[in-house]
Amino acid sequence: MKRTTISLLATATALAAITAFASLAAPDTGNGGAAAQAPARLPVERAGLLCPAPVSSEVAETRYTAFTPPARSGSGTEAKETGAQETGTQDGGGARARAELVPSVSGRSERRSGPDDAPAKDRDRRGPVVPLERPGTPVAAEETATDAPALVGTATGALAPGWTAQQTTVVPAGDIRGLYGLGCTPPATELWIPGASTDRNRKDYIHLTNPDDSPAVVDIEMFGPEGELQTTLTEGVPVPARASVPILLSILTSEATRDVTVHVSTRSGRIGAAVRAGESGTGGDWLTAAARPAPTAVLPGIPADATSVRLVAFAPGDHDAELTVEFAGPSGRIVPAGSESLHVKAGMTAGLDLGRLTQGEGGALIVGPEDGARATPVTAALRIVRGKGEEQEIAFIPATVPVGERATVADNRAKGTTLALTAPDTAARIRVTASAGTEGGRAVVKTYSVKARTTLTVPAPAPAGLKGSYALTLETESGGPVHAARTLELPENGIGMFTVQSFQDDRGTVAVPKAEQDVSVLDG
Repeated sequence: MKRTTISLLATATALAAITAFASLAAPDTGNGGAAAQAPARLPVERAGLLCPAPVSSEVAETRYTAFTPPARSGSGTEAKETGAQETGTQDGGGARARAELVPSVSGRSERRSGPDDAPAKDRDRRGPVVPLERPGTPVAAEETATDAPALVGTATGALAPGWTAQQTTVVPAGDIRGLYGLGCTPPATELWIPGASTDRNRKDYIHLTNPDDSPAVVDIEMFGPEGELQTTLTEGVPVPARASVPILLSILTSEATRDVTVHVSTRSGRIGAAVRAGESGTGGDWLTAAARPAPTAVLPGIPADATSVRLVAFAPGDHDAELTVEFAGPSGRIVPAGSESLHVKAGMTAGLDLGRLTQGEGGALIVGPEDGARATPVTAALRIVRGKGEEQEIAFIPATVPVGERATVADNRAKGTTLALTAPDTAARIRVTASAGTEGGRAVVKTYSVKARTTLTVPAPAPAGLKGSYALTLETESGGPVHAARTLELPENGIGMFTVQSFQDDRGTVAVPKAEQDVSVLDG
């Protein structure tokens, strides 16, 4: 047996370069020596994102906003505005760093080989969308084409750690009116999306987007209150390289079901998946993947004026889940009267109407095992309604992961932006940075204290002298964990259109061994 010691420099370089999702933990020998020390964390040097094709409508207007937070200081809790000359905006090999989204090959305008005599409209859309030049300053672009494609992209070097993009579409009128918002996501191999529907008053399309240069093969499963739905054409769905495929969920099954959980997994390749939900009479929004199934689910960002809240939960394992439902508001966690618990059978989706849950106070829903019950993993989402009658509007809130070290949501506006911070168990301090605007302004930093078992809902801070839109970056200073969401409201024709996006840990660093650690490979 040969024992070969890997060059530590090569190890660190490779690990920091591969993806925003990699990590390496050093072996723990338990002897208190160098190998037992925690690995250091370095910024990632490459990250990927994808955005589904926006709503297709003659009156739709879509804005893309991209942002990378400024580099952290040595403490990891402080950030400074960093210009291009200061950062060098170069990757580890000396090449210029880049961060850009480009059109997928889906859609009529995108199926082209690029001849110089292509129509001007097609030539204009070949180039990158929202290319970043430096960290700390967001970039925005508008899209109005009815056949706008999905976008896929990569960030490298100094622009990779925390790279974020937001897609926001306003459809002011028509059957699919609404404010459709989502954060563009990294690719994955498995996703859970509770809260979808195949009911007759819903038109839900699942968008499957492949960011890679090779085809992906996808399986789709759908689960309702009685278990898995009978489906067709859901096994081995091909998604071409760097392409996006939208599929109407109701054509995959003959069962009209109000509450559906969609499970997407890949046989090969990686994928992004989101459901564009449209509901007759109450608008529409994007329904994105929930956090991975866990015994406790936290769903932050319920608006204070919500007129209806419905919980949809799914238990993917072999055991039923006996759940307690609690609302975390500004004064603490309470159990809603008449909605104290929810029984979710194994492999089935359950729904619970919570009515006017908030009573005028914004907050979060926390779902966890009843006292003495098995800690069964579940996944969950909320359907939120604001307004009454013909002025109703819906949005969705999936279960979220904590903010972690840092998380960002882009495309915030001077008016109509609300921040919700939930500390389910332990008090916390959160540092919030409002970036410079896309067209001008100076960054502003505020720190908020969140009491244990409460939700703090505040108007989001905005940059000084703001012009355009801006990004909000959250960093956990102490305590926690904290779950957070941003609500964006853009009223249209008397309707309070809104969308809610959660803050996800940006995984902007990767664990690498410290210099004194011995990282070895055993070669048999």
